Amino acid sequence: MTVRIGVIGGGQLARMMIPAAVNLGLELEVLAENEGSSAHLAATVVGDYRDPRTVLAFAQTVDVVTFDHEHVPETILRQLVAAGHSVQPGPDALRFAQDKLAMRRRLGELGVPMPDWAEVSNEDELEAFLADHGGEAVIKTSRGGYDGKGVRLVTRAAEAADWFTALNEDGRGGALLAEERVEFRRELAQLIARRPSGGTALWPVVETVQRRGVCSEVFAPAPGINPRVWELAASIATRIATELGVTGVLAVELFETTDDRLLVNELAMRPHNSGHWSIEGSVTSQFEQHLRAVLDLPLGATDARAPVTVMVNVLGGPATGSLADQYPHALADQPTAKIHNYGKDPRPGRKVGHVTVTGDDLDTVVFQARAAAALLGADLSEGAEDA
Repeated sequence: MTVRIGVIGGGQLARMMIPAAVNLGLELEVLAENEGSSAHLAATVVGDYRDPRTVLAFAQTVDVVTFDHEHVPETILRQLVAAGHSVQPGPDALRFAQDKLAMRRRLGELGVPMPDWAEVSNEDELEAFLADHGGEAVIKTSRGGYDGKGVRLVTRAAEAADWFTALNEDGRGGALLAEERVEFRRELAQLIARRPSGGTALWPVVETVQRRGVCSEVFAPAPGINPRVWELAASIATRIATELGVTGVLAVELFETTDDRLLVNELAMRPHNSGHWSIEGSVTSQFEQHLRAVLDLPLGATDARAPVTVMVNVLGGPATGSLADQYPHALADQPTAKIHNYGKDPRPGRKVGHVTVTGDDLDTVVFQARAAAALLGADLSEGAEDA
C-alpha cells in the first residue's frame, strides 16, 4: 500500500521533498496557499492553512501531516491530533518554533545557553533592558518573523513604539522579545533529525552567512571548527530535540561568540535553508531524512560526501526572463555547479533557487558557487532581502 505524506505549505521546502518522496515510493500531497506554488509539481490542494475545516479535510486524505512552515495555528494542530491524525512534529513541539518567548522560557528551563533576554511589554521595560545591556538590544516579535522580518536592532525604546502599539491594538496583549546584542565570530547551524520512537541523526555543523537577515551562503562543514565546538553543538541540538519531543528535521541556529561560547539563536522544526547543501553534499539529504523521520523509518547516514560543500542562495534572480534562461551561461561557465530552481518569478531579494558545489578546496568551491549564482542573477550584495 502506498503511503501518502501531506505537507502543509507549498514553498520550496515542500518542492524539494518531492524527489526524495519519489525515490522512496511515497505519494506527496501539498496544501498550498495559492495556485502556482513552488511545490505545484506535487499533487496540490489550494486552501487556507488557518481554516480548520480545510486542514482537517486535507489531513483525511493522507497518512501523516508535516510542514513546509510553522505557521499553522496551534488550535488546528490540536484538532488534528484529537481526530487521530499523525502530525509530525506535533503541536507540543511546534509551539516552541512558533512562539519565540515560549522557546526562550523552555530552553532556559533546560539550561541551554542563550543570549541574555527579557519579555518586554512596553517602552519602559525595553528602556530598562537597554540600560542594562550597553544601550543596544535586538528586539523580535514573538510570532511570525523569519529571514530578518520581525527583527530590529534598537538603541532607544521609541524605535519599537509601533510594535508596542500594534500589540495593544491587537486586543490580546502580548510582549516583544528583547535580547542582548551578541558579539559573535560567526553563525553556525546544527541540523538533527529525530524519529517518533527516539532515534536521532546529526549532520556536520555548518557555517551560515547572512546578508540583511537572509541566509546567503552555507559552508559545510564549518571551516576550521574546533572539535569541542562540534561536540557542544551536537549536544545542544540533541538535548533540544529530545526534551521538546521534536520529530523530523530540527535546525538549531547558533552564535559562536568571540569569547568561545555557543548560544542558541533560533529554532526551525522542518527542513531548513542551512541544510540545502545536504542534497549533493551528504549521504542522506535533509529532505529524505525528514520523510524517513516523520514515518518513523530508520534514519540514513549523514556523512559528508566531499571535504567541502558550499551552497549559495540565488536571491533576486535575473533582471529579465526566468532562472532557466540563464542556464546556458551558468552551466557552461561552472559545469560542477548543481542548480536548484524553485519555480518562482524573480523579484528583488526573493529566494528563487540555490547553487551547490562540492570539492576538495574551500576557496575554489566558494569561487565556483558564487560565480554560478551570479550568472543566474543572484544579488550577492549586502542589500539583498528575502520576499
